[in-house]
Amino acid sequence: MLADPRAQFALARQLQTPAGAPLGDVFAFLSALYFRGKLAYAHAFARTPPGLPGVLVITPGDGLCRDGERITAQRLRALGTVPIDHENPYYSEPLVRDARALEQLGGDKARFVLLGSVASAKYVKPLLSVFGERLLFPSDFVGRGDMSRGGLLLRAAREGRELPYSPVHGAVLRGRRPPRLPKLRRTS
Repeated sequence: MLADPRAQFALARQLQTPAGAPLGDVFAFLSALYFRGKLAYAHAFARTPPGLPGVLVITPGDGLCRDGERITAQRLRALGTVPIDHENPYYSEPLVRDARALEQLGGDKARFVLLGSVASAKYVKPLLSVFGERLLFPSDFVGRGDMSRGGLLLRAAREGRELPYSPVHGAVLRGRRPPRLPKLRRTS
């Protein structure tokens, strides 16, 4: 729907132009609440030295990209052809390449927070191979599904409340489902 040249909504029209649309906006459209939560949270709490990006998006086949980087419909279709599997070199090699570059720029004291699923090897294996013990995740993710993690991240960003982090290496990555997030009151 987003890459359909007949689509008339603003993001789709932007994606069809040679300049494209911001990658973060495109991924937020494609994955809805979960990715919107990731973006809001990352923008609220990213702390990086000057010259380093605070918010990066894992892309299939293109590694780590800035969320504001522009993407066209043609590039989006190309990304859609790359299976997201840590054993697929077309996916994992660009991710590892960019993680290594980021690690070198960040130095020995840098920590890297993964806001993606930690219960799956697709992100964890390639990133752990580079960052090791410095790869962290919000420990409140354990036991939550995508939508619950997205809601948790959006709420934390809105409240200005950074979540506690744990190293991915050696962590319990699957656990009992925590209680549902309380419903938010609607405001006008």
